[in-house]
Amino acid sequence: NIMTASTTILECCADNTTSNADDNDHVEAKMKIVREGVEKEIPKGVLRKKLRKQRHLVIEKCIVPSYLDSLFPTILDLFDPQTVNYNGGVAQIKEWKISCYLEVMKGGIPCTNPNLKLLSICRPLLDTCDDLFQSWYTQQHACNGNRNRYGRNNINGIDGSTRSTGSTMRVDRLMTFITRYTPAPGEEALLKHVDGAGKVDGSVVVGLPIDRWSGQTEEEHSFEGHGGGLTFWDGKDSNKRPLEIDYDTRSGDVAFIDRAVWHQANPITKGTRWALVIFYKVSYS
Repeated sequence: NIMTASTTILECCADNTTSNADDNDHVEAKMKIVREGVEKEIPKGVLRKKLRKQRHLVIEKCIVPSYLDSLFPTILDLFDPQTVNYNGGVAQIKEWKISCYLEVMKGGIPCTNPNLKLLSICRPLLDTCDDLFQSWYTQQHACNGNRNRYGRNNINGIDGSTRSTGSTMRVDRLMTFITRYTPAPGEEALLKHVDGAGKVDGSVVVGLPIDRWSGQTEEEHSFEGHGGGLTFWDGKDSNKRPLEIDYDTRSGDVAFIDRAVWHQANPITKGTRWALVIFYKVSYS
């Protein structure tokens, strides 16, 4: 019995050591992906937005652009857009064919063939976005009846993997996709819409690099000076009309968007523009 107890204790210690090592690896990886100072910027940014009664936040260079540069050639190689037909369309586009889906909702919505290779390559970035979204969402909803509900948090990939990060709020990725905008008709923008038809609790949009790897020059694929960026309709102006806010987003910029906030990916007339989008569900236990 003493031997059994000793073995059990040693096994528990080993499990704890492994868990601590995994946590340390995650923290170290996050430090390489996220710009220094972002964790302090999020609560300050949320406070400013709340004073204006707005429910979104854009953090410039939230993700280190050089990290995205290191990832992007592989994204280009693996990017394989699926054609999706939406009932009623997405922002008036019924056949959507410029996004590659890495994770999809249960039942294979909107497609049944997610790109698992691309998912594997992007997983550290997605895990980091989960943590950032959780941090932002906690601040955004701190006074909405959930202030005392944060104890232990589980961040869950759609494949069932779980990472515990210390609060009762559970964040699940419902859908993850990468979109490539071009000047072609139907591919130049995603006009005014709410994510997931208002059925998701929040979303994240990450600006990806301009493609400097596929063409002869960076200028070939650059959309600089030819549109792009994000527009939000959030809060009210002095005449009680929806306030229109424009952001000239670039690589590494991250937009945190609350449920049913109207926004759009602005049209481009030249080059290509890339973005990573994640839809989230938030629950409590």
